[in-house]
Amino acid sequence: MKRHALVIGYGNTLRGDDGLGWEVAGQLAASTTDPSVDIISVQQLTPELADTIDQSDMVIFVDASSEGEPGTWRCAPVIPLSNSAATLGHHMDVAALMAYTQAVHHSRPAAWLVSVTAETFACHDNLSPKVEAALPAVVRCIREKIAAFNLSRGHASPFCIK
Repeated sequence: MKRHALVIGYGNTLRGDDGLGWEVAGQLAASTTDPSVDIISVQQLTPELADTIDQSDMVIFVDASSEGEPGTWRCAPVIPLSNSAATLGHHMDVAALMAYTQAVHHSRPAAWLVSVTAETFACHDNLSPKVEAALPAVVRCIREKIAAFNLSRGHASPFCIK
């Protein structure tokens, strides 16, 4: 049986704003009671995640970005890139991981990437003020995206918040 939603926060918590994915995943995990939502945090995206992604109807990736104005963020659909799945290694980008999932499991859950532009990737374990300020809107966006997806699929239990 598939889960309805999977959130994967990823990055390095010892590299400043790169820990954003972990922080967002932690906030979401602390504020939901919905058993149809699975939330995990990982250091990097690896091929092994394809098994977990395959068990989901939708997946939202959360990461820091180096492009743009610090503190700005975006949520964009992920398009699997079949030509990038052949370059398997110890880590992958989101499009390659989704293509790999599709190739191995013949499934293609809906996928989005939520990225926040980092101010710093320096060696420390806290977020910059600009990225910290973006967190409430990012978390709200992910909750709304999951709730809308569940409702569009006829699920009576949208993403519940404690």
